[in-house]
Amino acid sequence: MTRPQHTPAFGPRTRPKAALACAALVCVGASTALAAEEKPLWEAGMGVAVVSFPAYRGSDQTSQFVLPSPYFTYHGEFLKADRHGVRGQLFDSDRVELTVSAALSPPATSDKIRARAGMPDLDANVEFGPRLDLVLWQTEGRARLLKLELPLRAAYTLNSHSRSIGAVFHPKLNLDVTDVPGMPGWNLGLQAGPLYGDRRQHAYFYGVDAPYATADRPAYQARAGFAGMQYLLALSKRYPRHWVGAFLRYDNLGGASFEDSPLVRSKHYVAGGVAVSWIFGESSTRVPVDD
Repeated sequence: MTRPQHTPAFGPRTRPKAALACAALVCVGASTALAAEEKPLWEAGMGVAVVSFPAYRGSDQTSQFVLPSPYFTYHGEFLKADRHGVRGQLFDSDRVELTVSAALSPPATSDKIRARAGMPDLDANVEFGPRLDLVLWQTEGRARLLKLELPLRAAYTLNSHSRSIGAVFHPKLNLDVTDVPGMPGWNLGLQAGPLYGDRRQHAYFYGVDAPYATADRPAYQARAGFAGMQYLLALSKRYPRHWVGAFLRYDNLGGASFEDSPLVRSKHYVAGGVAVSWIFGESSTRVPVDD
């Protein structure tokens, strides 16, 4: 999927990813989907992104950010960083790919979120785990590619006392379209799928312990299960020395196992962003890339 990110990460979590979104945008179409094309082993650059996100999934507060937008691709035999994210490739065939992938989320300060006022801050956290991709349909040269992605990741806080905050599962259908009809050079990505989390994951973001209960925020114990639907559209184009991209994401929390949490103030929202990055350097080594 031409998803907007360097590191894979629009998960079912907090403050998604203002800092990640800028990196997210620069991989929306960092490469085209031509089979066995010769590309630099690595490319690096920097740019700027403007993104808009809710404070967390289910928040009724939205923030806008202007952020640096790093651009980086790497096409090693095992380690890869491209429009599909940063991952270690364990197995690859024409129809099946098994990778180890990771995602990083920034912290969120509860004092700036009305629904969480007086509650502990949400720490920066990292996810990592296996991802299985199954190609369902493709055209010659992979110019049109439909696949099912099955990522399963464990999540941990990033602080001096790191702890597990559960696991997430986000199966999704991804459709990549290279050279959109009538828009040569532009790449389109579409993504749709449900989100699931275990009890610890949902408790971290949507649970309210008794000491933090108030008149309008009663105590709440979150359960494992369905965490809503997510839909993503991304568009990008690579020019000789710079890259531009944009994404639009819609989340619907209707039917989520935690939808009656007092921290869920809105069950649907739209997030989006645009970015431009300039490529400053690239490797002289060329490698075949079957994207």
